[in-house]
Amino acid sequence: MPHHSMFKDHPDIVPPALSKAMSVVDLIDVLGRTSFEARNVHRGARLFERMVSDNDVIWLGIAGAGVAGGMGGMIISLIEAGVIDVICSTGAQVYHDLHFAFDLPVKAIPPVWDDNALRRHGDTRIYDIGIRDKETLDAQDAIIRRFIRECHREQLSGRPLSSWEFNRALGKWTHQQAKYPQRSFVATAAEHGVPIFWDSLANHSIALNLVLTDRSGLPISLSAQKDIFDSAAIVFSTEQTGFIELGGGGPKNFIQQTSPTISQILGINFEGADRGLQIGTAIEREGSLSGCTFSEAVTWGKYRSVDEEKMVQIWGEYSVIFPILAAYVIAKCAKRPLKHIATQLPQFAKKLEQAR
Repeated sequence: MPHHSMFKDHPDIVPPALSKAMSVVDLIDVLGRTSFEARNVHRGARLFERMVSDNDVIWLGIAGAGVAGGMGGMIISLIEAGVIDVICSTGAQVYHDLHFAFDLPVKAIPPVWDDNALRRHGDTRIYDIGIRDKETLDAQDAIIRRFIRECHREQLSGRPLSSWEFNRALGKWTHQQAKYPQRSFVATAAEHGVPIFWDSLANHSIALNLVLTDRSGLPISLSAQKDIFDSAAIVFSTEQTGFIELGGGGPKNFIQQTSPTISQILGINFEGADRGLQIGTAIEREGSLSGCTFSEAVTWGKYRSVDEEKMVQIWGEYSVIFPILAAYVIAKCAKRPLKHIATQLPQFAKKLEQAR
């Protein structure tokens, strides 16, 4: 006896057409009516929209070199729209973000060069991003050290700091001192109460400069333990959490370890984050955290449950995919009131401490 098709309840594929008047919302709808990663991008866009509309506390994890390549402007747009509430970035992203605020040269270059010749000329590059040693990197190092000198006594000394406290002070100072503070996501985050955590306190040029300022009589104490506790306090104290992860690596691990910190380490009953969206090119089979699926992360208590409606991983280079998703939610969603998580963090930390 013939069986009914197991596909019978699924929609037909009808090839969609394009038009001159299409918006980004229309384009996402077209992608959803095709196949492969295009359909997955549609799923990711709809998930991002639900995070915004349902008022999730949305974390943005930023790995790679997207900010150095100019993607900070998109992050600024999302912060100003009230979409991004907390950020975890590599320290390198914060460092390179400041180039644009202080008008230090960053060039769009071809990706193929004689790198020995570049070194002789005082040039360095990140694939197709050109950066001068002296005019950009040395100048940026001097700016970081000037920030330490000017803010050390009142803001940076006397107690261990979390990375978000350091970055908030840096962002506020940048807002006052830089030629173009509107180009800096660090300055924008500070002005809008969005805390920026580093995934590592040591693995970037800002920390390299702290080695020198420490030895110049301006010591700064950064606390990884405070970073871990404060980040966990945000997740514990807010009603619903959504993670957006650009790439993987350290930022992905940092924001996903918040729930295990609460449940496994502090011994508080907590089930994990609610929703997750990742854009990256790592594959599952190589065993890295970057390639780890959200389903696998559920086994570690990082998310509440395996649910395809709440977890989307898009295989693709995020400099292509993220602008589309960001433009989609800005077009589709109403501007959200700012949550000012940074100003609430002391109360969040107290709440987590009392729950132990």
